[in-house]
Amino acid sequence: MVTTPPAPVTPEAVRTAPKVLLHDHLDGGLRPRTVVELAEASGYRGLPTTDVDELGAWFRESADSGSLVRYLETFAHTVGVMQDADALVRVAAECAEDLAADGVVYAEVRYAPEQHGERGLRLDAAVEAVQEGFRIGMRRAAGAGRPIRIGTLLCAMRQNARSLEIAELAVRWRDSGVVGFDIAGPEAGYPPTRNLDAFEYLHQQNAHFTIHAGEAFGLPSIWEAIQHCGAERLGHGVRIVDDIKVAEDGTIHLGRLAAFVRDRRIPLEMCPSSNVQTGAADSIADHPIGLLTKLRFRVTVNTDNRLMSGCTQSSEMSALVDAFGYDWTDLRWFTINAMKSAFIGFDERLDLINNVIKPGYAALLGG
Repeated sequence: MVTTPPAPVTPEAVRTAPKVLLHDHLDGGLRPRTVVELAEASGYRGLPTTDVDELGAWFRESADSGSLVRYLETFAHTVGVMQDADALVRVAAECAEDLAADGVVYAEVRYAPEQHGERGLRLDAAVEAVQEGFRIGMRRAAGAGRPIRIGTLLCAMRQNARSLEIAELAVRWRDSGVVGFDIAGPEAGYPPTRNLDAFEYLHQQNAHFTIHAGEAFGLPSIWEAIQHCGAERLGHGVRIVDDIKVAEDGTIHLGRLAAFVRDRRIPLEMCPSSNVQTGAADSIADHPIGLLTKLRFRVTVNTDNRLMSGCTQSSEMSALVDAFGYDWTDLRWFTINAMKSAFIGFDERLDLINNVIKPGYAALLGG
């Protein structure tokens, strides 16, 4: 019997592997050219440069400050050019096409509808435009032989007071492609419990939600997100490592919160490059994802903001291969973790795991 050796785990081979993405911000993934063209069409005058290459570099350099607050400031420009329905349709369509071209077969993309009403666009109109854009992008991707499924997460900005309104919006659109809810924005000073009415409503409606927690703020943010709010997943969750002690002899002790997160299989939406940029980790090689993967937490790998980090889902996985020596079995594990943790129905998740993800990695593993 002739066996085929595994394919080398090169960046190009990783790009061809089927991947699942759970944490990607729509307003953090625009093409630089699109930002320039939308600014010109809308009359937006705030861009630091209209040179496409220089603008792309500016976003990455500005996001490299090591501060989450500074990192979030770069979004003023992307959100600034996303203030009408046509712009939202275009950005969403291109998002779907770009992810599909990178080998992503399922993605949950999030954005905050409340940020796109500066020119009077209603919340429902914003959601309708984004959903239309995703439909267009998915259709184009399928036509190019790269089918992708997109689920939408609606974010409420934690520093505002509209979380219940956005939660109601998410439930209103859940039969039209919106699969869940999130709160985003600065963690310090804005604990998840400020939004309890929204989470109670979502529980009553049997709706899914994730919470940004444990990125810029520590264990209390994670504890509140899980124990008070009932988060199904943790956006980033990097600081859970603060509840894990590694002794000099290599012995590892999990605190009660870390053990609870692992035992309950609460998914961690980890975004390595972004976490380094915001100061949640010193480098990819030092990122807690290495220890958390070793301990078999429900780790998933994500992009967060492809424009600001200059990354793709493939480049994030390739960076982990370089830092930790991961192979196809590890990348398949990350991918199946993410698919198991998605907010679409069980049958749909199982279909993608059995008919797309496992066969895709089987071909790369050889046999």
